[in-house]
Amino acid sequence: MSRILENLEPKAVFRFFEDLTQIPRCSGNEKAVSDYLVNFAKDRNLEVIQDEALNVIIKKPGTRGYENAPTVILQGHMDMVCEKNKDIDHDFSKEPLKLRVEDDFVMATGTTLGADNGIAVAYALAILDSDEIPHPPLEVLITTEEETGMGGANRLDPNNLKGKILINIDSEEEGTLLVSCAGGIRNIISIPIEWNSSPDGYTAYNLRVRGLKGGHSGMEINKERGNSNIILGRILKGISANNDMYIAEISGGAKMNAIPRESDAVILIKDSDKSKIAEEIKEWNRVIGNELKASDPGVKVELETSNSTYVRVFSKETMKKVIAALVLIPNGVQTMSMEIEGLVQSSTNLGVLTTNKDEVLLECAVRSSVKTLKLDIVRKMETLAELLGASSSTSGDYPAWEYRKDSYIREVFVNSYKKLYGKEPIITAIHAGLECGLFAEKFDDLDMISLGPNMYEVHTPNERLSISSTNRVWNYLLDVLKSIK
Repeated sequence: MSRILENLEPKAVFRFFEDLTQIPRCSGNEKAVSDYLVNFAKDRNLEVIQDEALNVIIKKPGTRGYENAPTVILQGHMDMVCEKNKDIDHDFSKEPLKLRVEDDFVMATGTTLGADNGIAVAYALAILDSDEIPHPPLEVLITTEEETGMGGANRLDPNNLKGKILINIDSEEEGTLLVSCAGGIRNIISIPIEWNSSPDGYTAYNLRVRGLKGGHSGMEINKERGNSNIILGRILKGISANNDMYIAEISGGAKMNAIPRESDAVILIKDSDKSKIAEEIKEWNRVIGNELKASDPGVKVELETSNSTYVRVFSKETMKKVIAALVLIPNGVQTMSMEIEGLVQSSTNLGVLTTNKDEVLLECAVRSSVKTLKLDIVRKMETLAELLGASSSTSGDYPAWEYRKDSYIREVFVNSYKKLYGKEPIITAIHAGLECGLFAEKFDDLDMISLGPNMYEVHTPNERLSISSTNRVWNYLLDVLKSIK
């Protein structure tokens, strides 16, 4: 295999990272990568545990002089968000990612890169593979299904680990140490579809929202980027208010925890109204373009004749309910923290919109660092569903990770950073969810911290990993491990 990253430093880290990009590992499809990790451990005679959730734990004794040091858990997740541009032909279930290097960045062509969280796995494997890196006893914990509700962490048996210090490598900003995170829950509104036969004298058109940046629904929710599902709802409301219109199909987004970039609807309109609606679409392009000129300058709304024939459409009542849900559903930043400046306290993201045989589904990621506020958002969605004659359900509830006033590992990280860079790191909380919240519930008195190299636009096909930052964070992590005795 021709290796794209072989000349990048640190070589071992990028070698293992490239290996991971060749293995399918979308959330829910982690068997191959889990087995890869098990075989890695066995080939090196390291103790390994693979549980029923396919979580992998690899243990390695401390190096000479560190035999009695406290055991450290190095933690990340093996799954990735699998997003691609619509014009890219890529099967995530079996095809490797197509890597490229541009300046200081590693990227994948037309798809997500999976640096979230493949880089954590690569760091850990490079440490386990080396006989020259000084370190305390290690327990490397690599979990599954983190991106779809933290299923692996939920099913983890804490009896398989003895460490009381955990270093989570699932952050995306060098020089920032995370010490707290939001909790979250998945909420789905299901609107039953009443189907009618397509009316005569109407033509089907594809209505599309394109050109948005998207992003991680926790990390980028405060950047006020456009949500294609919400925008589509606004446009449909406007068109239906001024024209006789039907909907045959509606969809948008691919992952609950990614701000959707592309949404589609098939609408049926009278032939005589085409010119009028085309003018309305021009106006929507002006309106949305103006609103998002700073955050999403590439946004565009498209309308073109469909090549498909649709024999049935939503009833008028169903159409009204679907549009009302898109217009009224809570979305984006809901509350800001009054304790930590600039920190989003609560948010929700309408990540996926789907038309099934009998229902339209609106799938949201709800986040908050305050449990009661998280539940309040869910109650609003439940109330909206009740008013529309729809149903609301939740799953994947995970807790927030609360700040710990006294932390040994935080002190070690701060001292090491000051030694290496002559200044203190940023200590803060994050609105995105980390598995640390679940670990805090499962383990007694677990001292945790989270770090990572610079990554940008994760959960989108523009995801990129900084090469120089990866190297600096690698040296930082090694210095921390060397300091734990």
